[in-house]
Amino acid sequence: MTKGKIGVTTENIFPIIKKFLYSDHEIFLRELISNAVDATKKLQALALAGEYNQEISDNTIKISFDKDAKTITVSDRGLGMTAEEVDKYINQVAFSSANEFLDKYKDKIDAIIGHFGLGFYSSFMVSESVEIHTKSFREGAKAVKWHCDGSPEYTLEEVEKETIGTDIILHIDKESEEFLEESRITQLLNKYCKFLAVPISFGFEKEWKDGKYIDTDKVKIINNTKPAWTKKPSELTEEDYKKFYRELYPELFEDPLFYIHLNVDYPFNLTGVLYFPKIRNRLEVQKNKIQLYCNQVFVSDSVEGIVPEFLTLLHGVLDSPDIPLNVSRSYLQSDSNVKKIASHINKKVADRLQEIFKNDRVEFEKKWDDLKVFMQYGMISDEKFYERAATFSLFKNTDGKYFTFDEYATLIKENQTNKDNKTVYLYTTNPDEHFTFIESAKSKGYDVLLLDGYLDVHFINTVESKFKDSEFKRIDSDVIDKLIQKGDKKEVDLSMDDQKQLISIFESIFPEKSMYHVNFESLGEREMPAIITQAEFFRRMKDMSALTGGGGMYGNLPDHFNLAVNADHPVVKQILSDSKEKIGKTINVLKQEVEPLKKEIETIEASHKDKKEEEIPTIEKDQLTELENKVKEIEDKIDVELTNYGKDNKLVKQLFDLALLSNGMLKGEALTKFVKRSVDLIHSY
Repeated sequence: MTKGKIGVTTENIFPIIKKFLYSDHEIFLRELISNAVDATKKLQALALAGEYNQEISDNTIKISFDKDAKTITVSDRGLGMTAEEVDKYINQVAFSSANEFLDKYKDKIDAIIGHFGLGFYSSFMVSESVEIHTKSFREGAKAVKWHCDGSPEYTLEEVEKETIGTDIILHIDKESEEFLEESRITQLLNKYCKFLAVPISFGFEKEWKDGKYIDTDKVKIINNTKPAWTKKPSELTEEDYKKFYRELYPELFEDPLFYIHLNVDYPFNLTGVLYFPKIRNRLEVQKNKIQLYCNQVFVSDSVEGIVPEFLTLLHGVLDSPDIPLNVSRSYLQSDSNVKKIASHINKKVADRLQEIFKNDRVEFEKKWDDLKVFMQYGMISDEKFYERAATFSLFKNTDGKYFTFDEYATLIKENQTNKDNKTVYLYTTNPDEHFTFIESAKSKGYDVLLLDGYLDVHFINTVESKFKDSEFKRIDSDVIDKLIQKGDKKEVDLSMDDQKQLISIFESIFPEKSMYHVNFESLGEREMPAIITQAEFFRRMKDMSALTGGGGMYGNLPDHFNLAVNADHPVVKQILSDSKEKIGKTINVLKQEVEPLKKEIETIEASHKDKKEEEIPTIEKDQLTELENKVKEIEDKIDVELTNYGKDNKLVKQLFDLALLSNGMLKGEALTKFVKRSVDLIHSY
């Protein structure tokens, strides 16, 4: 037996490994199995080269555990090691100083595992002691046993071992006994070793018998050694790709929309299969679905930095030997190979989508509604992707027809260009609520886009900035003649006094603390008597604030609406006529009282026109204030008369509620009252 010390100049290498070097203790199993895979594949390579002439009957790597003995064993039938090789690869850890190492790499600890041959030492994160039983493939080699209890001291002695290869036996410490459960080991194997290139066995297949699962005598292989991404596309069918998707994500029940098979060998090595899942709304739920591998060894499912941000919505696998097994985010962001990979994937995704669009547009359109969120996210967040995707990205109108950007621009340009020579894109976010507005637009031959998706508010801003001489307007943001104004606005046939009178009447029935502004439009007798609109800019800013989850200046403001009253409509004319008939005499008497007061105010103000404030006599200032107060008092009486008339007028309330109803804004108690009032009005005829 040989005793010695591991080759480091300080004696605190194991505390460094346990506390600093590895932030995630569970990767110990990945590291040990990866070493076993390497040893197995190297022996296979030697056999192919004729340097190893014995038959390799079984290259399966076996994982076992003994809960009572508190051990986990990883066994392979690979190269094995001689005593000299154990001394070289295990004992002589290449650090000149552990403290110097810590100082140098403290900010990027997880970026350098593997670069210093420390994979094996991850076993000490969970073990109080570790044994290596190994026998080299070399002819005449003696089997040896290495043992270490986590201190720099070790023992090395010859033992009997029938087969070549290596057994690593971990004596699990008290803090890590969670790893002595079958379910926990299975979880780690599924996570890290599911697609390793060498068969991995753990336990036995189970069968249902007598109301429970029992072990059979068939060894359970836990990995697929030849996953789809390691094969050529010509070797795979459509069903193979779907089957692999289900293997990756057994919890998902829907098939993917499309897939992309990556196979790059220059200027970097990259293979993989990416899938487009059905994406409806919440983006963050979809992320962390791409799995990153290095030579079929699982590395991470957090691939930000390797692929552009918007592509993290995809599912699938990327495998590259150019990315080390243990990587930090800062490493990914600075590595030149990683940047090239990200750029390449961006281009491949766009090329694949364009190919599908060109080859089978009908199928592409069928899947567009599920694909749209991904496309919009990419075009909003990545300029290069926008440039590539602009030729096959689609608009969908309210008739369910799809158009490319260029096709739609051609469709609407002639009819939907306003007097300022801007093409107006009309859209709805809710065709049911905006039905009246849509019908009004269609009656003029206009087309309306359906933009009801999760990212459409942001997407509108993006494309609006790209489209020349164009603007987007939601169909309910104004009356149709003002949304696409062809010429000068048609004047309203109402005097200012009549307008003021109607404003007071309508304001009387607005809900408390409501933010409505009454304006008058000349829309013709056949249009709605009143329409509720909301300015495009204000509403869009509020929608964006709501989408981003922040308040901001717009997000915290109450909603503002316009009540556009159609001055041409017979009902509006009737309301005005009835008000004059019922309270006109009272209003006229009050107006006659106020007129001389206003003229007197005008006379006094005219005499003050060229005077400075200090030159105006106090008595005149007081007289002016008194007159203004009298005017206000009389105008308040007029307003009270009009308000009382409006509050008691069922027709005014009915007209306002109809405007709310056509906008999907009449609900609850107000809707019930509207129905009852409608019945009363019907009975009155």
